Amino acid sequence: MTTDEQPSRGPDVALRETIAQRWGHLTADDLRALESDVHALVDRIQEKTGEGRDAIARFLLHSAASARQSGERLTEDARRAARELRERYDHAEELVRTNPTQAVAAAFGVGVVAGLVLGAALRRR
Repeated sequence: MTTDEQPSRGPDVALRETIAQRWGHLTADDLRALESDVHALVDRIQEKTGEGRDAIARFLLHSAASARQSGERLTEDARRAARELRERYDHAEELVRTNPTQAVAAAFGVGVVAGLVLGAALRRR
């Protein structure tokens, strides 16, 4: 039996630790159930491809880590966009509060222009 044919515990342990860090409320039984599913997946991939268990487990761990990092970047980008949007909204609100007459005049002007554009578009039909 080669090293690749022997069940590997290293990557599986790393996966369990990663999952336990992310979702600490999972029990040991939950993780054991996951382990059997991961083993079944690795077995199926090994059966179909002939690739070694360690290589498959490393690939799965790397893929999971990459997906997690992408999710974290996406979350941070969304938070940054929300902060920026909130800051711009607050700035616009402050401008309206300090210059109410100009804000009403600007809104009226935008409405007139939008009405003219819409009216012209409807006449062309």
